[in-house]
Amino acid sequence: MAAPVTPKPAKRVMITRIQRCEEMQRQFNHAISEHAKAKRAAKARALQKKAKRYCAGKRQAQGIRAYAEALRLLGVQPIDQ
Repeated sequence: MAAPVTPKPAKRVMITRIQRCEEMQRQFNHAISEHAKAKRAAKARALQKKAKRYCAGKRQAQGIRAYAEALRLLGVQPIDQ
């Protein structure tokens, strides 16, 4: 009888903060196109502009948080990769 095979844990691919910023921006662009008429869409767009500046200026952690907050304002749960 063969010994039971234990499955290897799935390897999680590490992404950089810059890649995370890019993914959050794509998610925001998709969400804003669907929720453009939302009550807090203007505030979400303002946060998105701030997030873009943070991500471009080597402050990616702040940019990621700003994108997440902008998505929440639109009623969208940020996708965690």
